[in-house]
Amino acid sequence: MMAAILILGQGSLPTAHRLQTALPGAVIYGLKGRVTGADRVYDGFGETLRELYQRDVPIIALCASGIIIRSLAPLLQNKRAEPPVLAVAEDGSAVVPLLGGLRGVNDLARRIGVALGQAPAITTTGEVRLSLTLEHPPSGYVLRNPADGKAFMSDVLAGETVRVIGQAPWLAASRLVNDPNGRLILRVTTEDHQPEVGELVFHPRSLVLAAREVSDDLPQQVQAALAAERLAVQSVACLLVPLAAAGQPAAHQAAALLGCPLRFGDADLPDARHHDPIAIAQAQDPTTLSLPGLRQGRLAVIGLGPGAADLMAPAVKDELHRAGHLIGYDPYLQMAGPFRPDQVVHGSDNRVEMDRARHALHLAAAGERVVVVSSGDPGVFAMATAVMEALHASDDPLWHGVDLVVLPGISAAQAAAARAGAPLGHDFCTLSLSDNLKPWSVILDRLTHAAQADLVLALYNPLSRARPWQLGEALELLRRYRAPETVVVLGRDVGRPAEAMTITTLRELHPQQVDMRTVVIIGSSLTRHFPRGAGGQWAYTPRWYPNQ
Repeated sequence: MMAAILILGQGSLPTAHRLQTALPGAVIYGLKGRVTGADRVYDGFGETLRELYQRDVPIIALCASGIIIRSLAPLLQNKRAEPPVLAVAEDGSAVVPLLGGLRGVNDLARRIGVALGQAPAITTTGEVRLSLTLEHPPSGYVLRNPADGKAFMSDVLAGETVRVIGQAPWLAASRLVNDPNGRLILRVTTEDHQPEVGELVFHPRSLVLAAREVSDDLPQQVQAALAAERLAVQSVACLLVPLAAAGQPAAHQAAALLGCPLRFGDADLPDARHHDPIAIAQAQDPTTLSLPGLRQGRLAVIGLGPGAADLMAPAVKDELHRAGHLIGYDPYLQMAGPFRPDQVVHGSDNRVEMDRARHALHLAAAGERVVVVSSGDPGVFAMATAVMEALHASDDPLWHGVDLVVLPGISAAQAAAARAGAPLGHDFCTLSLSDNLKPWSVILDRLTHAAQADLVLALYNPLSRARPWQLGEALELLRRYRAPETVVVLGRDVGRPAEAMTITTLRELHPQQVDMRTVVIIGSSLTRHFPRGAGGQWAYTPRWYPNQ
């Protein structure tokens, strides 16, 4: 389980390790300066708790319940959207489920209780009296009308009798009595049945749909096949399409319409019923159903931002948490970590972007969950373009069938500009001075046009050991078009421990002040600076531009 275990002190670590053993995949978060040996370090308890909650991560906090309640109170709105949240005593002597009753918090509390040898403090009336939460069926089943669950359970607790229609094996462990003459109905069926008053309908996810071939009409074809047998879309466990069709949009559209996973492979299902080109097979037990074919892999190309954890997007943190494989330049992977023992890290040199991109697509096409790590924003002189180039050049349908996403980060130019004030507040352009992939003559031509247009310039890759002369030549060119007092911002390692910010002028700027980890912002004719109250300078470019 991808749960987060939060601890505030070193004394909680042994209990946290016991919980982690019982919950494979769980990550221990330790408070910075107070805990050593945790998987991850955090600065503020409340901020971290709220971020995890908003990312829908199950939370186990080894602290007093009141701290958790006060931290999460501003976010509590929809009980159906709450992840499980539990308080556990530092020594493991108490387990208290707090939130997520409709998302399995009591089941999680029981697992934790078994691991710690404690009875969890479950207070949900349905759980206490009937050992049952109707609104949270076991894995493999889905409640069609969850909005009716509360009233149904209230009637049951008030003494109404229940008639069970269909196979509901999970009820055997409860104290709910099946009365053949019950007024309330609990129905378990794969049929497309509309609930009546006083009825809950559960659909077992026991249907596998397979397409012999994929055409643009596949979404309509799967709907027609289900309608022909009056089967509920909620009962579909997966859609299987041929390997060669993995990259066809209709296959992905059909799976999205069904709300089920897309898988790739042979469509020969035993005991299937055929509605050409769709075959329907049904398993007896949805909880033990083994899905056929190859699962769809996921590839997320993410941007870490400048490096500080608090400047990283929550969606990026979530992808890092869920990844099975992480690929990137070694220093960037170190910034993104630490990682769990079950996560595979593939580090490499900075000049093998296409190799990294192909490796990531190969793993994802095999059904793995992969993250490619960039610093800053992945689409700004980073790995998103390499992945797109590799995918565009490939005719492998499995590569094109990967669930590919690009998640943004704060770019180096944005981070440096924010530290300085607002030098990018008007029109600007971003240029890389590296001539590894484009001629130096092209770079100079673009610099000339940008300088003539009076755009603010954000310069990446300003120099390196292999080309120490280029920045000097670029500055000579810019000085032909920009005044000596033009404001210049230098941002080095912004968001990292060695961060350094400098506001200077074009006259005073020397290449010796810059290295490859510096972004150089050259102001326009209107960019200006003024003293900062806390010391130093603010720099900004006005939003307006004068009429010529």
